Amino acid sequence: MKIAMVGSGYVGLVSGACFADFGHEVVCIDKDETKIARLHEGVMPIYEPGLDKLVESNVKAGRLTFTTDLAQGIAGAEAIFIAVGTPSRRGDGHADLSFVYAVAEEIGASLSNDAVVVTKSTVPVGTGDEVERILAESGTTHRFAVVSNPEFLREGAAIGDFKRPDRIVIGAQDEFGREVMREVYRPLFLNESPILFTGRRTSELIKYAANAFLATKITFINEIADLCESVGADVQDVSRGIGMDNRIGSKFLHAGPGYGGSCFPKDTLALLKTAEDYDTPVRVVAAVVEANESRKRAMGRKVLDALGGKDAARGKRVALLGLTFKPNTDDMRDSPAIAVAQTLTDAGAAVFAYDPEGMEAARALMPEVSMCDDPYTAIEGADAIAIVTEWDAFRALDLDRVKQIAKAPVLVDLRNIYRPADVRARGFEYVSVGRS
Repeated sequence: MKIAMVGSGYVGLVSGACFADFGHEVVCIDKDETKIARLHEGVMPIYEPGLDKLVESNVKAGRLTFTTDLAQGIAGAEAIFIAVGTPSRRGDGHADLSFVYAVAEEIGASLSNDAVVVTKSTVPVGTGDEVERILAESGTTHRFAVVSNPEFLREGAAIGDFKRPDRIVIGAQDEFGREVMREVYRPLFLNESPILFTGRRTSELIKYAANAFLATKITFINEIADLCESVGADVQDVSRGIGMDNRIGSKFLHAGPGYGGSCFPKDTLALLKTAEDYDTPVRVVAAVVEANESRKRAMGRKVLDALGGKDAARGKRVALLGLTFKPNTDDMRDSPAIAVAQTLTDAGAAVFAYDPEGMEAARALMPEVSMCDDPYTAIEGADAIAIVTEWDAFRALDLDRVKQIAKAPVLVDLRNIYRPADVRARGFEYVSVGRS
């Protein structure tokens, strides 16, 4: 099949490269001329393990191409995916659908054959209806269907998630749409990946409900971690104990500084706004959003406490290890590290940071933070060291060297990647999350 992917960001580029790897002919389209030029040179716009090699192999095989010309890119395509951004709209928190609708208008004006238009972007309930209206009013004489096909890719593991998915959700209103999407995903169907066909609005809501539920699990265990600290319990044992229950499951039960990234913050907020529009409050999700925002600043205060309190922090040096919202990505969007650093600098501390992939993006978001070339440079002379993101590079630090070069042996582990007894045996003051 020929597939057009409009939008060559995280979702569009990963999805397009994987579809090409299945044997489809894929054109990735983006208005950003610099991005497309760099893709032609083999330079990825994002960091995702294995993506550069996947793109390179499929470009060489002639299955994957890039263009800024939408009309040219969609010509002959049987499936046209919309994979543009839907950020939170300034002022009210609704998902900004202007990019989605602008692409739909351009597709309608350029459609040269029968095709299925697929919303891959995360969009609120009813967006597919509006895309269908836009296409219908474009005057096109070609047959089309509008389908919802949400993505469930984890940053840092996106290629594996695409090729070995838990499920593929397809929201279609007619057999034409279902038939084309079956063919698009036929390689995965042969691997027995489960495909769930639903109505279009149901599919749109599945994406938001899934992310809100996962955000709820994270926030729940973070609040249990606070309780563990108060009563002298161990949150990691609590997580294991409840996670062994198949009804609950062990994933997303790791206490830490709160969730961030490109999906959970904006999607929980968009779900709240959709619920308000339909006068159907989702109070649990509202509490999750509020608790997660306060969580990030609370983790900054935890580091201040390790320095002796807010008043004692002025003039002291703090090493922040990890800036991205999770490991194996360069994504800084809504990262807890931003709030942690802001809390520290507001108190007058000097912050020195290192991240394996995120420092370029972090410089624009955290101008008051000094970026370092490696973790030990950040640690040198530090009055406290805070692990904010659980990169593998931080799991086996040379603690003897750390103790030697740091001004004070204070380690605040916001991801619980070390065993308290091991670190304290090396002479450190050790602070973690949800462990007495």
